[in-house]
Amino acid sequence: MPANLTPDYDRADAKYRAATDDEARLLALREMFSVIPKHKGTEKLQADLKQRISLLRKTIARAPAKSGPDPFYIPRSGAGQVVFVGPPNVGKSLLVGRTTHAPVKVADYPFTTALPVPGMAHWEDIQLELVDTPPVTADHIPPGLMGTIRSSDILALVVDASTDPLEQTDLLLTLMAQRELILHSVPRAQLDPSTPHEHTAILVANKADLAPAEAIDTLRDLYADKIELLAVSAETGTGIDRMLARCWQLLSSIRVYTKEPGQPPDMKKPFVLESTSTVDDLAREIHRELPDKMRFAKLWRDGIPPGQQVHRTESLRDKDVVEIHE
Repeated sequence: MPANLTPDYDRADAKYRAATDDEARLLALREMFSVIPKHKGTEKLQADLKQRISLLRKTIARAPAKSGPDPFYIPRSGAGQVVFVGPPNVGKSLLVGRTTHAPVKVADYPFTTALPVPGMAHWEDIQLELVDTPPVTADHIPPGLMGTIRSSDILALVVDASTDPLEQTDLLLTLMAQRELILHSVPRAQLDPSTPHEHTAILVANKADLAPAEAIDTLRDLYADKIELLAVSAETGTGIDRMLARCWQLLSSIRVYTKEPGQPPDMKKPFVLESTSTVDDLAREIHRELPDKMRFAKLWRDGIPPGQQVHRTESLRDKDVVEIHE
């Protein structure tokens, strides 16, 4: 089926080709995605645009600040970045500290955390970057914090399940809405790439061990159509693994293991790729020149013959094992 691209798409494409910086390229790509005709003939082009937008977002997020260091800029690390935001004394610092062993400050008085503090949480064979942040109130969001939030992969809104969780949740959702952040508890791949204000988010009800079960059920039911709730306890560790597992699902990423010919696969350090990645993308992640040298690849996956030869355009799945031949 022909693509039948419109003049609006051609104009957006021209903007992309004429762009001189990554921010302008990203705006043009988003415009291209928003105006491209949505039918079967453009499915591959839509997927390509989504991937280019995702890669360019990561490039921009990892770029150093242009006017000196920004204490609120936290470079992405690991399989993905989850930023924890909440009112004072909801247990964000304890949650991040116990999960990652990051050097956070934990105290009984509010406003202990002054700047974002990142730490690495281990889940299965990957690492997720969790970021503790200064508290927010109805009257104040620290300058620079919205930049930290917008550049994250997942936003985790944290409330105290044992003390006025409904009021805290409403506060956080209102603050984000006032700043034009549209939150969805869906995998990042399902967000509209042409809408920069959309963001993947979850609601983390901490101190669940101190809260009545009905309080958490009420919270979950009340906000079911707005945001997904995960009940956890930083003190006891309850719900932490489930939270990390859900964050991995929401990242829309896959783990791919590699092996040398005649050798067992390395199952300890997978390559983490976008869920739409191909063998060619894996080769480029290993080394930028490898796709040009690759002759073919072999694939190990449940449901197919072991070591089946595949083309460079083969789509990859979570926990695939790939052997690349030059």
